[in-house]
Amino acid sequence: MTGQAPIDPARLRRLLRRLVDIYSPSGKEEEILEFCQGYLKRRGLEAHRQEVDEYRYNLVVAPTDSQARLVLVGHLDTVAAYDLENLGVEDEGELLRGLGAADMKGGCAAMIEAMVSLRERRPGLPVALALVVGEEEEGDGAQTLCKEYHFPWAVIGEPTDLQPCLSNYGYLEMQVLTRGRRRHASLANDGRNPIQDMLNLLLRYSGYMASRPELVYNIRDLMSSPEGFVVPELCEAWIDLHLPPASPLGEIARELEEVAAQAGRDDPGLLAEARLAGIHAGYQLSDQEPMARALREIYAQEGRPFQPRPFRSHSDANLLWAAGIKPLILGPGRLEEAHAPEEWVDFGQVRQAAGLYFRLAEGLLS
Repeated sequence: MTGQAPIDPARLRRLLRRLVDIYSPSGKEEEILEFCQGYLKRRGLEAHRQEVDEYRYNLVVAPTDSQARLVLVGHLDTVAAYDLENLGVEDEGELLRGLGAADMKGGCAAMIEAMVSLRERRPGLPVALALVVGEEEEGDGAQTLCKEYHFPWAVIGEPTDLQPCLSNYGYLEMQVLTRGRRRHASLANDGRNPIQDMLNLLLRYSGYMASRPELVYNIRDLMSSPEGFVVPELCEAWIDLHLPPASPLGEIARELEEVAAQAGRDDPGLLAEARLAGIHAGYQLSDQEPMARALREIYAQEGRPFQPRPFRSHSDANLLWAAGIKPLILGPGRLEEAHAPEEWVDFGQVRQAAGLYFRLAEGLLS
């Protein structure tokens, strides 16, 4: 295993600025995909377009003469812009601000730079790069990737503040519905209001969450009929739950459904239902995995503390794990900055991440 990774900081900075400048919310990644494919081609890396739907695709750079043993995975999509009037990158020296800077265009830029440097200095290593779409919504890019490719190991560049994550929280997505009869607002006292029923039901869920403080509970959306001056016929809520890796997923799923069922037994007039729209298991990798041992050695050489921790959000890692790929999550930036109005990433971390990816591929695959 060699020492200093041959990263080009100026090239990396230009790339990161360009990536952040391109608006690429989930479902509208075409421009950034075209840019990345051209960027890779100009540097001698042919990227295969793996179709996800009619207009969207993943970009996969993989060896043509061998099976890749490690894949670097980054998602190019972001959440929708908080402020459409102020898009684009803001350069503040070591800090670069802009939508997706931390989640995860910093990680994508570092992975692309690592691949370019590997081609220049260590051609022939069985390493691949996958730039995927749709992570911020359904993870359709990662699901499509796993249908065609299999890799023993993966590194996912989500923002971890360069702290290695050998485990990932599980994730439950739940839809809750309450129903009633639509009528004029002046007749609101003549029957049930689905919104009031929903509020009462959400209080029950809040009470349940208090009994399981290890869960991260977020009411993501709360909606009813958009028309004015009526009692709506429906109210809908979407709830996200993130669970530590060892949580009893099946038991918690059953308990969540039972909350709505018990509410109906306590109040026979309540028309409510809860359904789990998505279940993604968490996982825990051993710190004796070859990838973990290789990274521990690199951290020791660089004087970094090797202190693995769980990644607290769901990510494409959950989907790769379900497909039999062992994912390490490691990237520049802080999860606390992701999806924030003033998102930023420290360029020094992006540069260090590119070096870590290069050295990890070199140490694991040589």
